[in-house]
Amino acid sequence: MRAAILVLLILGIVASAPAANAGLSTAPRDTTASVQPANLTDEATQETEDQLGLTRAKRRDVQRRLTSLGFDTRASGKFDEATRDAISRWQEQHGYPKTGFLNTAEHQALLSESAAAMEASRSEHRGRGRARRSHGIGGPIGVIGHVVGGILGR
Repeated sequence: MRAAILVLLILGIVASAPAANAGLSTAPRDTTASVQPANLTDEATQETEDQLGLTRAKRRDVQRRLTSLGFDTRASGKFDEATRDAISRWQEQHGYPKTGFLNTAEHQALLSESAAAMEASRSEHRGRGRARRSHGIGGPIGVIGHVVGGILGR
């Protein structure tokens, strides 16, 4: 929730900046910097995913995050057909080209979305946890244990 508020605040600041005062930049630009052709395309490919440098642990993290968002896949650390399908469904839901591969922008969006969802889930569980806190074993076994404990002074 805090992340969503922060994003909305930043978007509000950016949107309220008067465009008329922007003017043209006279600062010299470095045009010698190399640009990776894969970074210029919107469509994710095996190449753009390889550039992310996802280790086995990071792939498992991506799989867990997809599952937490409702795109169930096994967290094996290997992007198999089921994972590619989950990525494609996530991409389709978010308006990205359905490729089954991730690029930097999509990876960051997935991390942000799942982090916000996990935080919301934690907040929801914290509220419920206070209402249902258990203080030991319940039912008949709990009663017997309390009686025996009372008799023995424990």
